[in-house]
Amino acid sequence: MAGQEPCCGKRRFIRNSHDKAVDARFTLDHAFRCARCGVAHAFRTQRNMKIHAAVAVVAVALAAALQVGPASWCAIILCTTLVLAAECANTALEAVVDLVTDDYHDLARTAKDCAAGAVYLCALGSVAVGAVVFAPPIAALVVAAL
Repeated sequence: MAGQEPCCGKRRFIRNSHDKAVDARFTLDHAFRCARCGVAHAFRTQRNMKIHAAVAVVAVALAAALQVGPASWCAIILCTTLVLAAECANTALEAVVDLVTDDYHDLARTAKDCAAGAVYLCALGSVAVGAVVFAPPIAALVVAAL
């Protein structure tokens, strides 16, 4: 975008019809650098991305403290990744909608609301998984302390 510092190297690389016609190379390394830029952008600009990351840190710390098993670790990692990826997709969709129109439109609202709803559902599912993973060991600690 205009006015933003390039994140994916010294120059922005945008695949356009000319690049495709001359078979310009878009290396896998460059694709990964651009992907990291997208994640970094979401962390820099999206409050909810920071909130989700903070909750993930708490979940990982709690899992380590409670010494949960491998299956629980997998569930925590998958839920964390899913929520953060959904937030990145939501950020991308919001950017595209904002690029297409400055005016209010019901379809733009619907697109943004549905993308936010997807993040919401992922977060709710993660809370449910957290309850299943953390409730038994926390309950055992409480019972042992009594």
